[in-house]
Amino acid sequence: MPDTVRGILPEPVRLVLVQVLSPTSGAERVPTPDYRLSQLETLEAESIHVIREVAAELERPVLLFSGGKDSIVMLELARKAFAPARIPFPVMHVDTGLNFPDVLEFRDKRVAELGVQLIVASVPDAIAAGTVKEEPNGSRNRIQTPVLLDAVEEHGFTALFGGARRDEDKARAKERVFSFRDEFGQWDPKNQRPELWDLYNGRIHLGESIRVFPLSNWTELDIWQYVLREEIEIPALYLAQEREVVERQGMLYAVNEFIRPKDGEQVRRETVRYRTVGDANLTAAVLSEATTVEEVIAEIAVTRMTERGATRGDDKVSDAAMEDRKKEGYF
Repeated sequence: MPDTVRGILPEPVRLVLVQVLSPTSGAERVPTPDYRLSQLETLEAESIHVIREVAAELERPVLLFSGGKDSIVMLELARKAFAPARIPFPVMHVDTGLNFPDVLEFRDKRVAELGVQLIVASVPDAIAAGTVKEEPNGSRNRIQTPVLLDAVEEHGFTALFGGARRDEDKARAKERVFSFRDEFGQWDPKNQRPELWDLYNGRIHLGESIRVFPLSNWTELDIWQYVLREEIEIPALYLAQEREVVERQGMLYAVNEFIRPKDGEQVRRETVRYRTVGDANLTAAVLSEATTVEEVIAEIAVTRMTERGATRGDDKVSDAAMEDRKKEGYF
């Protein structure tokens, strides 16, 4: 392609060279711009549109950022949506006190790089204050909800960006991109607003809020392909390495400060990686040899079980565990 053409036509327009036949001048190579978007470019454009729409419509948004792969991609999309300016809203993490240390380290590093405000809503602080009570099964998922709602009320947030995708769980599959929550932070799956032609209704009354899911139409495979294309840094937990594990309910849990072998459990070494990073005491790893993003993509392309179904012990409580938590105000 001639250098003069490269200088004139901007990215991301791709050029397709076609042959134009002329009876006088013969075959001539003429650059023709192709404005079609790839699958990833379409998803990226949709998500950026949603993020900008929220910033325009709602008074005080916040982005939920845990340091997991979905929130990492969502934060990168927010950066792109407003570049070269800074992201015009803070990020918030509901810290259960059971997070992987590597993920928390990554979270702090990424927030510092972007220069955005980080708000931490602490579940351990709420337990110490007596506002929530820890469940006997060790899961803090359910008690995250009142901590989240208290933080929303304290800071006056009117919109919360979440990294949920519809392919993760059937409860998330039925939720809109703009998910209306009442003054108690609760979700009614039978009372959702239509989103025809990608038109979003962000109108709310005092005390109400909107949960916004820019990644709704993405899949796990899309997330990894975008990480590869954009060369996005991710925590090392997502890549395979040899770890000490114990097996519980058919899932492999890496031995760490939150997972200790019980009587009768055998510790063995396996090469595993994490498909999702929730609480370290309830998130299992999967057998894998994928040490690069390309190899992870090859694995995901042939798997038939979602990452939550394969690795999240807290979703094994019941078939409706996720929907029940969302009705109470969960992400």
